[in-house]
Amino acid sequence: MVVLAASICTKGAVLSRQFHPMTRTHIESLLASFPKLIPTNSQHTSVETAQVRYVYQPLEDLYILLITNKASNILQDIDTLHLFARVVSDMCRTADEREIQKQSFELLGAFDEIVSMGYREQVNLMQVRSILEMESHEEKIQDIIARNKEAEAKEDSYLGGGMSGYSPVPQRFDAPEVPTARTASPAPASSARTPPFKGSGMKLGSKKTRQAELLDALGGELVSEELSAPSTPPVPDPSPAPTNTRGSLPSITAESVHIVIKEKIDVSLMREGGVQSMEVKGDMNLQVSDPALAHIKLALPSPTTDFGSDLQFKQHPNVAKFAPGQNRIVALKDPSRAFPVGQALGVLKWRYAGRDESLVPLSINCWPSPSNDGTCEVNIEYELENENVTLHDVVISIPLPAGSYPSITTTQCDYTINPATHSLDWSIPLVSTLERSGTLEFTVGGDDASIFFPVRVSFVGRGSIAGIGVDAVSRVDGGEDPVFSVDAVVTTGDYLVV
Repeated sequence: MVVLAASICTKGAVLSRQFHPMTRTHIESLLASFPKLIPTNSQHTSVETAQVRYVYQPLEDLYILLITNKASNILQDIDTLHLFARVVSDMCRTADEREIQKQSFELLGAFDEIVSMGYREQVNLMQVRSILEMESHEEKIQDIIARNKEAEAKEDSYLGGGMSGYSPVPQRFDAPEVPTARTASPAPASSARTPPFKGSGMKLGSKKTRQAELLDALGGELVSEELSAPSTPPVPDPSPAPTNTRGSLPSITAESVHIVIKEKIDVSLMREGGVQSMEVKGDMNLQVSDPALAHIKLALPSPTTDFGSDLQFKQHPNVAKFAPGQNRIVALKDPSRAFPVGQALGVLKWRYAGRDESLVPLSINCWPSPSNDGTCEVNIEYELENENVTLHDVVISIPLPAGSYPSITTTQCDYTINPATHSLDWSIPLVSTLERSGTLEFTVGGDDASIFFPVRVSFVGRGSIAGIGVDAVSRVDGGEDPVFSVDAVVTTGDYLVV
């Protein structure tokens, strides 16, 4: 696609920008012949001559016109023409010759951002608007730094050069007599003692408090009562309240034998599908509150998935390792010993690092579809993949283009706009095997599909991604099996779709 010129015209040219070298006489002849070529009662928006093609769009009493060569792509030409029309409508209050001429300089700058050397730049209306505003975040920071330095310089001039001016600088400072109770022990006399006070000009980069200057003026011999008084100790801030990491996860009533299983997942999913990286870390803590139940062993369920060497276990030094080819048992190496009573003991840890997509708790499919009008239609879908967990308080955060706000087309959904990250936060209270999937659809300004990534996901879940649990608790001496409770919680670290 080669755009020779972009113009706003009636019977004559109102404004024209050439992107290829051509004389003024040539462009004026092309624009003068255009009104004669417009067919009457026709819905076409292009007309050709032997040398060029005119692609045009009516704008009230004017025409937005692109002059291209005949080998250019007509579909791309029409898309570029629509962007020109949106830019003109956005920058001009009315589409008349007076307003066009008033905004001519800004319009020519906008035209240069859309087409360069005859070829369309990959920009949309919002990007053109941002470029023309020429706002620089770095420039704002530099202005703030400059103002702060100016304020510091003024403050230093007041402190360091406050005695300069028309009045002469005193060569000696006579300290007033003060009671003995207010004096400190005198410094040892020196034969070559420096004057107690020296006048100095403004010094940039060095600061002295008023108390330090007064001490220098007194030569270190006198200390005022206010300076020698002990400072009031700062009041310590109250310790922050512990954060609730369980969210709306139902609480578990702890029995005499209580097992707590905690897992944390970090995963990076690819937007085209598949797992880029995944890591699951977990630990099991055992708490026994009845001394009569301290001699026990825990039976773990048989694995439903063969993890191979990707899933690694690490036991407490006093806990026996798993026997190969047998059921997984958590028990002390010495059967005569007992688990500690009244305190939690970490008995087992595990780590999984792999790319098995079936272990991902929640799959996310984010599908942005840019349109020709400068907007983008975004469809996002989630689905529960790992049935070992039930997810609560799910939040899916989709980044939004700067300055744009979405129009939600899905009727039943709970969402908020996060002002800190300028993202759409979609909240789902519960994702389970009964309610395992959902979709959200919205439209937002912008045609760059990559701006909607990475998608971030957070939740708190019940269960274990690695399938770790406790099937039974039994006594080592073969007595009656005790009642036990299990609290298995899954939390997220960096759960991303990139």
